[in-house]
Amino acid sequence: MSTEEEIKTSALDKARTWGSSSLPGMGLATLITALHWRPFQALPMLFTPLLMFSSYLSVAGFKIDSAGMTAAWSGIYFLLAARRRPAALKNKFSARGAVRATAMGLSAANVLAGTYTYVTGDRKAEEQERKEMDKWGMYSDSE
Repeated sequence: MSTEEEIKTSALDKARTWGSSSLPGMGLATLITALHWRPFQALPMLFTPLLMFSSYLSVAGFKIDSAGMTAAWSGIYFLLAARRRPAALKNKFSARGAVRATAMGLSAANVLAGTYTYVTGDRKAEEQERKEMDKWGMYSDSE
């Protein structure tokens, strides 16, 4: 295996790991809250509980569905944030501008990694992993 193939495999593995993690959704929810809490903007703040729920799904063992949900809501937030009018040059390099750029970058990364994880996910293996973990005793009666 050449080093170029290892790099490609490694990049795909990193995308799958990022997509199946609970951190991206919660991180984006935190940045959205920081940007849109004061002054309160209702539409962007609707994304926060949805992204938190997708993080919960990932922790509960539904990593593929969580990746799809995170990718979808992150993509919608990216489109919403991208349609904002351009800021003056001095406002782009402020703390708020840096947080906005980070939120948009994170949402783009979530779309790519979440979509890859959702499309290439193995639901049978995920269900088997959930049964083996049995976090809340859901599967103890069925055996």
